[in-house]
Amino acid sequence: MKKISVTTENITKSYGNVKALDNISFSVKNGELFGLIGPDGAGKTTLFRILTSLLIQDSGNAEVEGYDVIKDYKKIRKIVGYMPGRFSLYYDLSVEENLKFFATIFGTTIKENYDLIRDIYIQIEPFKDRQAGKLSGGMKQKLALSCALIHKPDVLFLDEPTTGVDAVSRKEFWEMLKKLQKKGITIIVSTPYMDEASLCDRVALIQKGKILEINTPENIIHRYRFPLLAVKSEDMYHLADDLKEFRGAESVFRFGDSIHLSLKDEKIDETGLRKYLKNKDYKNIEIKRIQANIEDCFMALMPNL
Repeated sequence: MKKISVTTENITKSYGNVKALDNISFSVKNGELFGLIGPDGAGKTTLFRILTSLLIQDSGNAEVEGYDVIKDYKKIRKIVGYMPGRFSLYYDLSVEENLKFFATIFGTTIKENYDLIRDIYIQIEPFKDRQAGKLSGGMKQKLALSCALIHKPDVLFLDEPTTGVDAVSRKEFWEMLKKLQKKGITIIVSTPYMDEASLCDRVALIQKGKILEINTPENIIHRYRFPLLAVKSEDMYHLADDLKEFRGAESVFRFGDSIHLSLKDEKIDETGLRKYLKNKDYKNIEIKRIQANIEDCFMALMPNL
């Protein structure tokens, strides 16, 4: 059995009357790629700041590699890498100067740990003399990750690392994370992008400071209990409202160019739905039975809050 790298027990944190975290408990195994999945304001950043010893919780306990986040904060800061949501490196320093600066802080050198960052850094090394503030979003992302890794951390915390970058850069970034995981680094990543959940070993779905569910992406999808349909028509504007009035509707949400309609009962067939929509003068109706995704599961769990 793998040892536990990170554990939280009933972590609670409030800002005035707003409870950012409400009795958060979970554990992350050594070498695991663990995802914290939820929208903006769900509490992801607050939790990351507590786990990296930058913020003190109101109650509860948390440990990183066996060290208490409050009592052992100096030790924790030496063994974790943290990439905050906003680019926080020095804009007026060059790529190489930023990397050297962070290596020096941790008492190491670029040469000593170059093997760990090679696959990432070689993509921006041709621009090593360029100021960090003049890099593209994807290049800033790679530089920030290199700086978070230069001291060879045991645990890597990445707070919404792919927000604001293009689809290609997002794909490249997750490929880099998979390579880092193979080197034995425990990775905890937060993201508002539900499609990225499937790239994690396990995920915690979080909303309004509460954990909705913790499981593998496959098990979360498997537990979705409603028949699900993707519905389209010429008049998409009014379709969602009318689907909510359908007698068999459990939930209705817009997903891209279609509307996902979950049904209360397997016995409710598509024929009845088609007849219902035709009676409301909808044309070119498309109805397709589909498999739920993580976002469908997340929305289904929301009423439980």
